[in-house]
Amino acid sequence: MSDTLKGKIALVAGATRGAGRGIAAALGAAGATVYVTGRSTRQQRSELDRPETIEETAELVTAAGGQGIAAVVDHLEPEQVRALVQRIDREQGRLDVLVNDIWGGERMFSWDQKLWEHSLDKGLRILRLAIDTHIVTSHYALPLMIREPGGLVVEMTDGTADYNAAHYRISFFYDLAKTSVNRMAFAQAQELASHGMTAVSLTPGWLRSEMMLDAFGVTEANWRDALDRQPHFAISESPTYVGRAVVALAADPEAGRWNGRSLSSGQLAQIYGFTDVDGSRPDAWRYMVEVQDAGKPADATGYR
Repeated sequence: MSDTLKGKIALVAGATRGAGRGIAAALGAAGATVYVTGRSTRQQRSELDRPETIEETAELVTAAGGQGIAAVVDHLEPEQVRALVQRIDREQGRLDVLVNDIWGGERMFSWDQKLWEHSLDKGLRILRLAIDTHIVTSHYALPLMIREPGGLVVEMTDGTADYNAAHYRISFFYDLAKTSVNRMAFAQAQELASHGMTAVSLTPGWLRSEMMLDAFGVTEANWRDALDRQPHFAISESPTYVGRAVVALAADPEAGRWNGRSLSSGQLAQIYGFTDVDGSRPDAWRYMVEVQDAGKPADATGYR
């Protein structure tokens, strides 16, 4: 995928860690100029209190072969987002790819509390982080994008529309957040189609994010050591995998065939032919239905 996006301008909103960082780096490896946003810097951390910084993500983009530009932005603050888009317009005069990956609610939702038991403040904060941020960002970024046809909007979520429609996702607030993002992509697709643009929602599978690796006490280099603790982790994927999915979409001259669709990294790998860093093609959501949810023993054979 080297240089397939050379000359393209991308914004990955929420790129400090996880899928956002993986997507930004993959876009850089394809030659794009990538604006990456987040709230964690070398001087100050967000409430997640993690060591990853937005400056590091920008450096990874540049090291991969693109140009990484870090911007400290709180996407709940409209004026900060407006200023960011104005900066991109001033410096580049265009925006070709928008990835809405803002989240930050990992430590706010409960795994077992019902709606009436869950902290209301945390629940509403989750919805603001997962939904309002995406709306604010698209509101200001889309006028710049529609100047030229061929743009791509990617709404990042957890779970395909079909899977989320049939399965309760952990808790009320998490469920509502992740299903809403799928619908947001569909709605934007209807409004952008006449401008020659494509909007999709995209989900990774079981992501080996920095937080997930820490939770299992492993690193990307030895992640399989976690299988003794959670055998289904065998279907997991690196953030690079979903990053390559975004690159494949952005480089596809016929990406409009996906407009309004809910997609997964594993699904797109089968079509575009990209792999994860280990050369495999994990298909996590098919595995979830056919193996994990079906109560079968963990076995990723035929799924990666």
